[in-house]
Amino acid sequence: MLMPDIIKDTRYLRTKEAAYYVGLSSRTLEKHRIYGTGPAYRKVGGRVIYTIEDLRAWADRGACASTSDPNNGAVSPPIRRSQL
Repeated sequence: MLMPDIIKDTRYLRTKEAAYYVGLSSRTLEKHRIYGTGPAYRKVGGRVIYTIEDLRAWADRGACASTSDPNNGAVSPPIRRSQL
């Protein structure tokens, strides 16, 4: 599979490539999209696409210095918001 080449040469990523980029399964990224806990995305012609900048910004929200960091857990798990 040539995922790194796709990521390097593409401005927009489909779900499979975006999930690979952030280290998640496609299904987990889909759940994040459904529950509104994931990165920003766009729909073009019925297809879901992500920018690398949006993926980075979303992942960066979870940056922590330690396990006791108050920011720890800033990126929510893929669950319905009413369950948070």
